[in-house]
Amino acid sequence: LQYNPGWPGSPGNLLHVQARGAADSLHYVWSSIGAPAVLLLATRGHDSSLHVNWSQLLSPSPAGAIRIEPPGSVLYSAAISFTRLFEYSEGKAQEKLFYPTYDLADFSWASLNQSLNHTTLTAEFLGVPASDPGGSFANGTVAFRVTAYEAGGRDQLLPSLLHTANSSKVEFVLSGVPPRGSSSRFLLEVTTLERPGLRQKLRSTRSIDDEYTPATFQTLSLEAESQQHSSVLSFLQWKATAYSSHPPRQQQRLQCRAWGLQEANWTLPSSSLIRAYFGEDVGSNYTISALNISFAAEEGQGYQQQLYLSWSALLGFGKPPQDSFSPLVISIMAVALGTPLVMLLGGTCLLLCAQRRGYSEYQPIN
Repeated sequence: LQYNPGWPGSPGNLLHVQARGAADSLHYVWSSIGAPAVLLLATRGHDSSLHVNWSQLLSPSPAGAIRIEPPGSVLYSAAISFTRLFEYSEGKAQEKLFYPTYDLADFSWASLNQSLNHTTLTAEFLGVPASDPGGSFANGTVAFRVTAYEAGGRDQLLPSLLHTANSSKVEFVLSGVPPRGSSSRFLLEVTTLERPGLRQKLRSTRSIDDEYTPATFQTLSLEAESQQHSSVLSFLQWKATAYSSHPPRQQQRLQCRAWGLQEANWTLPSSSLIRAYFGEDVGSNYTISALNISFAAEEGQGYQQQLYLSWSALLGFGKPPQDSFSPLVISIMAVALGTPLVMLLGGTCLLLCAQRRGYSEYQPIN
């Protein structure tokens, strides 16, 4: 993890995470200059490096401020941005009453250097609105917590996401912000950017296995795939659950739903990071998609009780990790299903033997 490469004392917030392989490198470039966003860059060669022109990046025209050396080594590039936070209440006939939107590009973000931990490979973007006339954020914050991994495994905290060494985790946290309605719910807008020829597809996977995330049987993933070969190049994956407590507890589980994946080239990314790498004409040269993710308790009172909301997602290259039954679950299922079958087969054999023994002891009457 590298903070503000080339200018550690910069007023901007930029985090570079690099994983070096034998023949390639993976780069995650996070920033809160504008709306919080991340660049996903896969390069050939293990010695590729990130270069930042800071004066240009912090200017009104940041195009070209970020590049990868050597030129032409980038095999794949994409971006994910967290642009807006919506708050709404449901009225009669399922009507939604929306309150003024929180535009995350207009937030002021604390220095990332205060939370950067090279041991745990974590960092936190912590922000409040630059202008807050209503005082909603007097004691509240929005945070995006980033985690990188050195090996595959599973998170200890719920929702216990399965990860690989090639993936990273982002956790969205809303804390201490009083709701503006008696039954307010929240929506997080997520936008993605892909080069032409790729498309975003929202997939939903259901399983009867809830061993690691109790009472959650659905996993969703936003996958970038080639229209020609249907191969997945990158993903954003999450469980269909969020939590209203810290640390997350099963009793404080919230419903998490995805709404309205659509192309949104009419919406230009408000992140300087994205324009710094892809250029100013991203709306016409690349495919932009938008998705809303909502969080609410079944009774609509989940966030109001604790004034806390957390949602975790995994992002990375290639296909997302797939959960499978653990040996413990497989053995339990084998015992549960195999025992009745063994008893049935054993009873049938005993009955057949008894019938054959009975006919052998008696001669037919003439």
